[in-house]
Amino acid sequence: MDQPLSRRSSIVEKKQRKKRKSFWFSSRVLFVLPAMIYLIAIFLYPIYRTIMMGFQDYSISSIGSGSSPFIGLENYIHLFTQPLMWQVFMNTLYFVLGSIVFQVTIGMALAVFFTKKFPLNSLIRGLLLVPWLLPLIVSGTAFRWILDQSHGVLNWVLMKLHFISEPIGWLVSPDTSLLSTIITNIWVGIPFSMVILYSGLKDIPNELYEAGAIDGCSAWQKFWYITLPSLKPVLAIVLTLALIYTLKVFDIVMILTGGGPANSSQILSTWSYDLSFQQLSFGEGAAVSNIMILISLVFCFFYVKATKE
Repeated sequence: MDQPLSRRSSIVEKKQRKKRKSFWFSSRVLFVLPAMIYLIAIFLYPIYRTIMMGFQDYSISSIGSGSSPFIGLENYIHLFTQPLMWQVFMNTLYFVLGSIVFQVTIGMALAVFFTKKFPLNSLIRGLLLVPWLLPLIVSGTAFRWILDQSHGVLNWVLMKLHFISEPIGWLVSPDTSLLSTIITNIWVGIPFSMVILYSGLKDIPNELYEAGAIDGCSAWQKFWYITLPSLKPVLAIVLTLALIYTLKVFDIVMILTGGGPANSSQILSTWSYDLSFQQLSFGEGAAVSNIMILISLVFCFFYVKATKE
């Protein structure tokens, strides 16, 4: 009795091994394998290393020696005991909220505007996509010239219109540097909100507006009771993605102000860079990056929930 049972079990084992082997060498797995290797090498492994560095005393000497002692939460404790941490956190909060509110509001207004039929509708809508299509370094350089205190076109126009009597240091004053970065980021992000919201508006059945017109609804009532409720899923996605994209903005701030003056425009992404590559405190820089990852994961959770619904 034992021999037939063992023979059957060995046959079943062989079939299972063959099945596993055929699965890994199937066309479906081989088709996605290059993408899996790319994701692991380019995304997952760097994220893993960043998370680990946040719990290590990783400095410039660690690169040569390969030794980076595990110190637990010391990097995070040191960060949160610094007054600069709270200034950077508030700057990031103002930057994200200020950008999102105006990006989505103006994007919504433009999306509603372009649902109307008028000459050159498509051409103007296409031109408004230019800020989104341009590399951020180009947009940042253009705004650096526009906002320049001595030769910037914005100060020149405001002085010609007699709105100001002397040039404003948009990028060099602690009072206006963060505002300047927010304005630039708003300009860059408006097309994204407009495109997504415009596609959502086109999916709203026209019969709803016709029924509203029969009931005597005004234009504002149609927008409030028909457009907004119908756009709720799209708005949730736009807000979540805009929050994630704005949180990780780096290029614009570095090109315009570099986080200065006096850290007045320093946000989490630029501070992480400053800690890692200026102060060579890689452990603390990684800890700041991990905080950003955690915040992004929270927003990703809401994004997945919104798309699922």
